[in-house]
Amino acid sequence: MPPPPGEPPRRRRLIGLLRNNFIAGVVVIAPIGLTVWLIWTLVGWIDSWVLPFVPNRFNPEQYIGINLRGVGVIFFILFTFLVGALAKGFVGRSLLRMGESLVAQMPVVRSIYSGLKQIAETVFAQTETSFDQACLIEYPRKGIWALAFISTSAKGEVLRRLPSEGEIVTVFLPTTPNPTSGFLLFLPRAEVTVLDMSVEDAAKLVISAGLVTPPDRMRPKDGAEEVEEASVLRSGTAGR
Repeated sequence: MPPPPGEPPRRRRLIGLLRNNFIAGVVVIAPIGLTVWLIWTLVGWIDSWVLPFVPNRFNPEQYIGINLRGVGVIFFILFTFLVGALAKGFVGRSLLRMGESLVAQMPVVRSIYSGLKQIAETVFAQTETSFDQACLIEYPRKGIWALAFISTSAKGEVLRRLPSEGEIVTVFLPTTPNPTSGFLLFLPRAEVTVLDMSVEDAAKLVISAGLVTPPDRMRPKDGAEEVEEASVLRSGTAGR
């Protein structure tokens, strides 16, 4: 909105300076504040689930009288390490097989458990590279390009039944602005354009709905830059 005609220039400059400083402060504070808030909320959520199972004699809050946020996270990490160490031993493997045999007899629970276990084993025990490349694909039709992530190569029955003779890759197409939901696509490697940008930069591009554009790592030189570089080289040669 333009300032009133009678407003002095100094006042207009002061208002513009204050506005610009406020916007710059918001740009700096907003990411930091949101990051701290998310970490604080996540830690508190883990504490609320873990601390009720911790005996009072092991809870530092009983001795110092202060609610220390993050104690539940420490207990969760220690408990996870302990379970992993036990599961790798003979006794732990035996108990795990007994527990899985009991779960296999429960109609609904066994489906949920087997699905979650398969996902966990695929994510944490994957020897191949996964989700380490961003790409462009033509979706939902030719001429429209979408940003996606290469998951892995197709295997099993999916690869056997697809008519393509070349390599088939599994591609995850995220939605905007929530990248945790999306579509699972199987495409020939020839129809996938791999990008030089990192997965983090591609995720920022998806979450921001295209507002945060990462820098081009392989930006070609335009004509002006080539002419300037050539003139610099000629001047250097003439000086010698």
